[in-house]
Amino acid sequence: MKIHEYQAKQILADFGVTVPRGGVAYTPSEARTLAEKIGSSPLVVKAQIHAGGRGKAGGIKLARSPEEVESHARAMIGKKLVTYQTGPEGKEVKRVLIEEGVDVLRELYLGITIDRARSRPVVMASPEGGVEIEEVAARSPEKILKEWIDPAVGMQPFQARKLAYQLQLTPQQARHATELILRLYKVFEAKDCSLAEVNPLVVTREDRVMALDAKLNFDDNALYRHEEIGKLRDLDEEDPLEVEASKYHLNYIKLDGTVGCMVNGAGLAMATMDIIKLAGAAPANFLDVGGGASAEMVENAFRILISDPHVKAVLINIFGGILRCDRLATGVVEAISKLSVKVPVVIRMEGTNVEEGKRILRESGFNFIIAEGMKDAAEKVVAVVHRL
Repeated sequence: MKIHEYQAKQILADFGVTVPRGGVAYTPSEARTLAEKIGSSPLVVKAQIHAGGRGKAGGIKLARSPEEVESHARAMIGKKLVTYQTGPEGKEVKRVLIEEGVDVLRELYLGITIDRARSRPVVMASPEGGVEIEEVAARSPEKILKEWIDPAVGMQPFQARKLAYQLQLTPQQARHATELILRLYKVFEAKDCSLAEVNPLVVTREDRVMALDAKLNFDDNALYRHEEIGKLRDLDEEDPLEVEASKYHLNYIKLDGTVGCMVNGAGLAMATMDIIKLAGAAPANFLDVGGGASAEMVENAFRILISDPHVKAVLINIFGGILRCDRLATGVVEAISKLSVKVPVVIRMEGTNVEEGKRILRESGFNFIIAEGMKDAAEKVVAVVHRL
């Protein structure tokens, strides 16, 4: 789960991380009132959407007066902001963050995520901040500093000090940076984050070290422990079909292809998407209905699949274990009966009660395309898509 920058900064501030003074506004007049309350110049107006690249897209503006803040806010709120992460459709800006301007001496990078290869958190820092960390890693990998954290003991002060001094900070700056790094790790750990990123982390001309930007992502599987985080979810920033799928506990991610996929098991789902690509088409989604899916879940999954106007055909690829093939077949037949599905449906199933499942499909009266094996299923669904 993602949250907005202003929400992330409030969480950081609650843990003692230094952030610029500011607040969120939903209207141009609220933006002006906030600017007057902050009472400093310059001020920064930042569009709040779940996407990077806002500055290059015109979503971050400098202002010298409350009047100019109001003008920038009016130009942003209610408009679509198109960045390299939003795609050409862009995202509507519904709120802006108004902050005090900061006299920046240096821009650094600081981030914490999970290193899955080592099964532990890794704290990353770089003397090159304010740009995408992927660019730095590709261009100058030696500038990515890393400290791996033993989750049993947490981040130790010496590790934070090591990073601070590797960033070539002065002793006073290094003290401030060490405290900030340790506090950011406490946020990461306490809130079950999958990512805690400050880019840029800045050093001011007054030797202050602060988070000029902030990004926090959270582990969805841990949200039951954090009711306060769940309340920060902005459904307007998420794909409507993904929001709908979450209501039925379906693991659905929308993609940009034309073959709708319904699979049980994440590994099988990934393999299915790969084999569709190898056969010459592209998947329209990732959809894992899980091992214990009921007929009702299958129906809801089907409804979400065909709600995507880009889907030209559906491939159902099921290995029947807990989810028996006859139960799946019954759910698919009921779903198609209720939803008036117009697109071709290719089904490949193996496992428990597979022959009974195939019998239900054959006797349903619907023109299902039954495949034998994954390769056959992918070739059949791609052939159908190319004929349309």
